[in-house]
This record gives sequence, structure tokens and C-alpha cells, in this order.
Amino acid sequence: MDVMHALWQGLVLASTPEHLMFALAGCLLGTALGVLPGFGPSVAVALLLPMTFHVGITEAFIFFIAIACGGMYGGSTASILLNTPGESASMVTAMEGHRMALNGRAGVALATAAIGSFIAGTLASLLVVWVAPWVAGVAQGLGHAETFMLMVLAFGAVSAAVGKSTLRGVTALFVGLALACVGVESVSGVERLTGGWPALTDGVDMVLVAVGLFVVGEVLYSALYERRVHTTLNTVGRLRMSRLDWKRSWRPWLRGTVIGTPFGCVPVGGIDMPTYVSYAAERYMVRPAYREEFGREGAIEGVAGPEAANNATVTAALIPLLTMGIPTSNTTAVMLGAFNNYGVFPGHQLFGSGQVLVWTLIGSLFIGNLMLLVLNLPMVRMWTWMLRIPRPQLYATMLVLAAAGVYGMRHSTVDLLLLFGFGLLGVVMRRFDFPFTPLVVGLALGPQAEVQLRQALAVGHGSFSIFVTRPGSLALLVIALLLVVMPRLLQGWAHRRMAQARELE
Repeated sequence: MDVMHALWQGLVLASTPEHLMFALAGCLLGTALGVLPGFGPSVAVALLLPMTFHVGITEAFIFFIAIACGGMYGGSTASILLNTPGESASMVTAMEGHRMALNGRAGVALATAAIGSFIAGTLASLLVVWVAPWVAGVAQGLGHAETFMLMVLAFGAVSAAVGKSTLRGVTALFVGLALACVGVESVSGVERLTGGWPALTDGVDMVLVAVGLFVVGEVLYSALYERRVHTTLNTVGRLRMSRLDWKRSWRPWLRGTVIGTPFGCVPVGGIDMPTYVSYAAERYMVRPAYREEFGREGAIEGVAGPEAANNATVTAALIPLLTMGIPTSNTTAVMLGAFNNYGVFPGHQLFGSGQVLVWTLIGSLFIGNLMLLVLNLPMVRMWTWMLRIPRPQLYATMLVLAAAGVYGMRHSTVDLLLLFGFGLLGVVMRRFDFPFTPLVVGLALGPQAEVQLRQALAVGHGSFSIFVTRPGSLALLVIALLLVVMPRLLQGWAHRRMAQARELE
């Protein structure tokens, strides 16, 4: 009953005109940037992060959450109409959605994607309501050793599960941890890795890294390596789903929600993997009468399931972020950096000292999902117009906004130099297929992990055996090892199922 009362209070606070305005703005901008190829929710949040420093924390995070959810909705539009995913998690949607568009059913594909996203987002939001307070209570009983192992779990999982190579993931993680060590050491007061630059004594700003990697890196990579591609924009057609479409979609919506939610709750490598697992599951479970549509005319199940998994993962990712301060994707890692900039450190204490903030954000999830459903169906033709914007003008605008936002934080030219330096790093990482998520997670959690390690060793009198003698830390260590192995096994199973399906075509 206390949970329902808190949720009702959160809905009331999230429904104020000011909060509704920020939610609407976030939904519009998130959807718009999600539609554009290459600009997913993490890019959108990173781009707009410097512009919210003079806004209250509640308004800022309602804005960010709306952007993240809107990016998921918008990413399906480019996938279906252009076969060019707006963000990586929509790559699977393009497999069947674009084939449906080529056969004159783009509107139906867009409709099932939007409705599935709404259902999955709403159900996952209910999970956040009931599970998050319980997880916060469990996290409150964790000691320093258990907390450190929980962060090791996050490090290991994102390094192993994200990207095609575990070695590249680990390398990106250590780069992030190295950046986290830049600045004045908290205990001794000695400068580390500053190179004599006074501007680095306070450490590397998370905002600089996020904007540089995601925004500037994307623009520079496009200018250096991508050539002009002529694409054909398919017509939308009718948006109304038939009775048969509804009958074929509702089970994939629910299955996608069930698949995507656990991937958001635990740090197993972002939002890409559950979409592949969902797609493989739908190809396996589809009725024999519709099996031939996969890879040919386009099966609606191959759009409904992955899109539901996509949005369920994004919503459920708020559970580890709010309760333990553990990000499970690029977007939540950037949001963690934003929390830290406001002087707020997510964790179990947030549900005690920051109840108003937490429940207002949870209430905004329901309102944002409803807004996105209303916006995406009637306004889909407006989103398709954005796909006609020439790339050079689009990327130039993004680069100017990124530079202006970063310079406006502290009016420092050094920040601009660092911004473009991280942009070049982003180009190199993308060129050689290094994942961004481990770097961002390492930078976000590195300082906290160092503090927890010091305190755990102090409790254990300097012995590392404390991490295996305490049952809680040992259990987390075992779970971390399983999370390193299981995503690769699931990913391999999904790819094998998809390869077998292609051989039968």
C-alpha cells in the first residue's frame, strides 16, 4: 500500500505543467534524434546534457528519461522505412520491418512497433514500481566488500558482453578506469595522470567524455569514413492494424517484454542482445503458416518482439541505476554522470533521502510512454520528413550544439580541446570496433569502486581474502563470472538460430 501511495504521489508531481512540458520536450527530441541514423538515445542525452545545468534535477531527469524512451520509439522509423537503424538496438527491427515496408506494409510495421513499445514500457515501469524499493532494501544491507564486487560484476559483464571481442571490451574498460584516476587522489592529495595540466586536477568531466565520444565522434567518423549513400524512402501507407495483425502481435509483445526486462535489470551488456534473443525466439515459436514470411515478405512477429524487448530493457535499466548506482548501458552511464554532476549519488539511500525525486521519475515513465504512443502514431509522417535532411547540414548542426554546450559549462577553451580529443578517440574506437559502454561505465563507477576497495581492505586488514570469505561477496563474484559467460552463450544461440533460418530460406 505504501508503494501505491508513493506511486500516486509521483504521478501527481509528474503531472504538474512544468514537468509535463519537460516530458513532452524530451519525448519530441528523443524521438526526432532516434529517427536520425546514428543518433540514438545515448547521443541525444549526451548532446543535451550540458544545456540542463541550470535546470532543477527533477526536471532534468524527467527530460533525460523521456529522451531515452523516445529514442527507442524513434529508432524503429528509420529501420523500417530506410533499412538504416536510428540506433543499434533497432538493427533487428530492420530485418523484418524493412521487408514489410517494401511490400507496402510500412504503416502496420510502425504501428506494431509503437504499440509494442508502449505495452513493454508500461509493464516494465510496473516492475520498477514493485522491484526497485525491494532491491534498494537489499542493497542497504551490503557491506563494502559486497558493494565492490557488485561493481566488479558490472565491469566484467559489460566488458565481456558488449561488442564482438572480449579483449576490446576489457581494453575499453581500462581506458575508462584510467580516466577515472585522473586528478587529485582522494586520500593522499597527490595528483595523478594530470600531465601538469591545472585543468585536470579536478578530474575528467563525464560530460566532456560523453559528448566527445558519442556526438563529436559520430560526426567525425561520418565525415572521414562514410560516403554519400542514396536511399529510397518507402511510403508509410495505412497505420491501422487488422484483426489478424493484432492476433499475431500480442504474444510477441509479451514475450519481448519478458525477454528484455532481465537484461535491463542486470549489467549484461546494454540493449542490443535482448533484441537478437527475441528475434531468434520469434522465428522459433512462430506458427508454421507464417514461418515463410521471415526473410521474405516480412513477418510482423519479427518487428513486435524485438521492439518490445528493446523498450522493456531501457525501462528496466532504471532499477540498477536508481537502487545501486550501476549503469547497464551507454544511456544510463551518461545519466549516472549527470546525477553526479548534481551532487546526487544513486543507491539505496536515494529511496530514503530522495523519495520525492525517485517517485516523480517513476511516475514520469508512465506519462512519457503514453505521450510517446500518442506522438508516434499520428506524427509518423512528420518524423519521416526528418529523414530527408541532408547529412552534412545535420552533422554540422550537431557539432555546433555540442561545442556550444560544453563551452557554456565553464567557458574554458581547454574543455573544447578535450572535447575534440575525445571525439578523435571515439573515431579510433569505432574504426577498430572498440565498444563505448565499458569505457563510460569504467569512468562513471571508477571513483566509487576505488573508495569501496579501500574501505573493504581496511575492514579485512589489508587482505584480499575478504572478497571470498564473505558469502555475499563470493556469491556476487560467482554471478559476475556467470554474467561474463552467459551473454556470449545466448548471443551464440541467437546467431545460430538466425543462421539456420537463413539456410532454410
